[in-house]
Amino acid sequence: MLPSLVSSFLLALAFAVPGVAPIPAYGLPSRAVYPPYKQCILPAAGEDFESATPREVNLNQTAVDEAIAYASTHGRISVQIFRHNCRVARGPLDLLTDEIPNNVWSVTKSVISMITGMAHDRNLLALDDPIGKYLPDEPGWGDAEHRAITIRDLLTETSGLDEAILSEAATVATDASSPQEALGESFKYPPGTHFEYSQRVPDLMSFVVQQALGEDIQTFAQRNLFDPIGIPSDSFFWLRDRSGNTYGYAWLFMPPSQLAKLGLLMQNGGSWNGQQVISSDWVSQVSQPTGTNGCYGYLFWTNKGKPCTGANIPSAQTVNRQMVPSAPDDLYAMVGALQQNNFIIPSLGITVTWTGVLGDTEPNLSVLLSATPGDLYYNFFRILMRGVEDVQVPDPGPFKDDPLDLDINPLNYISPAVLLNDLVSSPECNVVFCNGGVPVVGVMENLQEIANAALGLPSNLV
Repeated sequence: MLPSLVSSFLLALAFAVPGVAPIPAYGLPSRAVYPPYKQCILPAAGEDFESATPREVNLNQTAVDEAIAYASTHGRISVQIFRHNCRVARGPLDLLTDEIPNNVWSVTKSVISMITGMAHDRNLLALDDPIGKYLPDEPGWGDAEHRAITIRDLLTETSGLDEAILSEAATVATDASSPQEALGESFKYPPGTHFEYSQRVPDLMSFVVQQALGEDIQTFAQRNLFDPIGIPSDSFFWLRDRSGNTYGYAWLFMPPSQLAKLGLLMQNGGSWNGQQVISSDWVSQVSQPTGTNGCYGYLFWTNKGKPCTGANIPSAQTVNRQMVPSAPDDLYAMVGALQQNNFIIPSLGITVTWTGVLGDTEPNLSVLLSATPGDLYYNFFRILMRGVEDVQVPDPGPFKDDPLDLDINPLNYISPAVLLNDLVSSPECNVVFCNGGVPVVGVMENLQEIANAALGLPSNLV
């Protein structure tokens, strides 16, 4: 009885005295009541995020400060923490980096997933459709086996096609038609049976969803995704291959201030101040783990399953744990190379956006190269979760290194066969000629969009 009375008295004192943080949730009686938290309105175009102190959203100031300090000393050049749509903290370099577009790398894949969901919401495609339904019925656009790959196979990175990350990325300035290059790759596994983190596969997904939409994917995205959440066309640019096809695996250049809005849209179930931009059903689907990788959903990474298989550089390491064991199971993320991330935790209303260069220290090459989730995520969220005062988040203890993986075979990520198939994907399309001509339209569009972004001019696609 006495400990309960003491706890109640201290809790009341914490709420009554300005500047005194609420008592941490650990050890509190289950009937402890916290004051109403602040809920912020998402910003309209041209507006900044509403802010709140950590205490106003039931976070501990010290833990938040420690989490920001950890991120900032581990390669993060920008970091923002949100709770209930309020920005409660940001990194020391954010005022310098907030509006500078940078390559968000494979976060682009998740954006393609979001647009695919919007097409799905409009009944323009179905997940088990063969992609051949949306491809041109012309030479150079895949044989029957390739055209039988399903949209679900593309979204889950289980197309079965051969891949090598650096070989695929090395052709970025020369890609004549990236979707046709994907269709030129040979099968390594039966579709739907094996996770292989490909770059060409999201390029193919980008093209397929564009065909389903019946218009340029960037034009559709600006009008239906970016404009409703206040991402202006002059704040970012998105590169194309030489035929004008939008890259799906990377090459979306977006500043942290706008990147955060994509995470907050997902945090709010696809809704932005009452406007349903993406269906809540699709938002819930993207983070469901697949049978081939417990940490992967529809071009999003997820904390809901295990084991966790990373990208194939220097090898596809599988670790027998969740992506972030120090965070709640419902965390999911948009993940780009070198650690460009949006983390969403629906159960806590917490969204974290950061950009930077690497940051892991676990002695595994796959982790050090940010190809497998490691100690960076773990330690940051372990610190931040200590600051959640209205929900008990168990502390799993210090990070434990995964088993050492010594596979550094360069054929895993620099495959001559994959590179050759990219350069000569079919008799109809190669590095010089493609579909009856020498494609250059994408090059001109890239130059124009980069110039527009640099000069603060609207996109030509608007």
